[in-house]
Amino acid sequence: MKLAAAFLLAVLLGFPLSGWAQVGGQRGFPFLQLPGNARVAALGGVNVSAPGHDVNMVASNPALLNEAMDRQLSLSYVGYLADIKQSNLAYAFNTSRYGRWAASLNYLNYGDFVQRDHTGMEEGSFSVNDYTLGISHSRQAEAFTVGATAKVAVSSMAGDKAVGILADVGGAFQHPEHDLSIGMAFKNIGYQVRPFTGVDRQAMPFDVQLGASYKPEHMPVRLSLTAHHLYKFDVVYLDPNATGRLDANGNEVEEEKKVGDQIARHFVVGTEFIFSKNFQVRAGYNHLRRKELRLDSNAGGAGFSVGAMLRVRAFELNYGSAFFHPSGGTHYITLSTDTGTFLKRKSKD
Repeated sequence: MKLAAAFLLAVLLGFPLSGWAQVGGQRGFPFLQLPGNARVAALGGVNVSAPGHDVNMVASNPALLNEAMDRQLSLSYVGYLADIKQSNLAYAFNTSRYGRWAASLNYLNYGDFVQRDHTGMEEGSFSVNDYTLGISHSRQAEAFTVGATAKVAVSSMAGDKAVGILADVGGAFQHPEHDLSIGMAFKNIGYQVRPFTGVDRQAMPFDVQLGASYKPEHMPVRLSLTAHHLYKFDVVYLDPNATGRLDANGNEVEEEKKVGDQIARHFVVGTEFIFSKNFQVRAGYNHLRRKELRLDSNAGGAGFSVGAMLRVRAFELNYGSAFFHPSGGTHYITLSTDTGTFLKRKSKD
C-alpha cells in the first residue's frame, strides 16, 4: 500500500502546477460527478480500483466491468435535501460474439418549482431534472482490462433542454498473485451539442482519476487510495470576500494556500472491512469535500462517509451515508441481484 501511495503522489506532483483554483461552477452537467450508488458513496465518493461483482463500479471506471458482474441487476436510490432525489439502474451481460457489456440509466429530480411572470404573479409550476443513458464495454487481456462508456446526458428545466455526448475511458490492472488492483479513468470526455436557450455552450466536467486497492493476505480489510483532478494541481478556492483573521496588532491576515493542503485535496481514502462474503462495513474520507463544504465555525462530519453491505440469498443490500455538510448526511440505498439465479430456477421448474 505504501508503494501505491508513493506512486499516486509522484503522478500527482508530475502534473502542471497551473490552472484555475476553483473546481466547481465552471462546467455543465455537474451532476455527473455525484456518486450514484451506496458502495462508492461509502468509500468517499471517488474510487476507480475497487474490484468485485458490483456492477455500479462501472460508472466509476468502465475497465472494472468483469466476469463476476455478468447478469447483475442493480437499483440505487438517493435522497438529498428537500425534494431532490436520484435513482440509478445498472445491468451487466456477456455475449459470445460481442463480448461483455453493461447498460445504465441515471435520473436526478430536483422537484417542482413555482413559475412566476415578471411582476411576480404565479403562473404555475415547472420541474427540473437531469438524466444520463450509458452503455459500457470492456476487454480483458491477462491481468489488464480496458473499458469505455458512451453516454448521453440531458438537463431539463421548464421544458428547455441541454444535451451532451460524453465518454469515459479507463484501464485496470489486477495483480495475478496478490489482492492488489490499480485503476485509472478519464471521465466525462465530451461536448455539449445543445446548450440551454440563450446560454453559451459549456465545457464538460472532465476529470482524470487514478487509484489503487489492496487487501493484505491475512487481514479482513481492503484499503483504497484514489487521486482525482489530476489534470491540474491547484484545486483550492479562497473566497476573495472572506474576512481574514486579525493578528496581535489588529491587522487583517489573509488566508494563504498551503502545499500540503493542495496535495491532500486530490486524495480520497476508502476502507472495506470484509467480515464475510455476506457482510461488510465501509468508511471513507474526502478531503476536498470537507474543506469546501464545511462552515467557517464548524466542519462536523463533512467529508466523511460510512456504509455496509448485507447479502441474503440472491439479494445484496448496500447502504451508504455521505456527509456533504455539517447539518447531516445523504443516504444511499442500493439493491442488487444476480438475474441468472432466477433463470436457473425457472429452467429447473
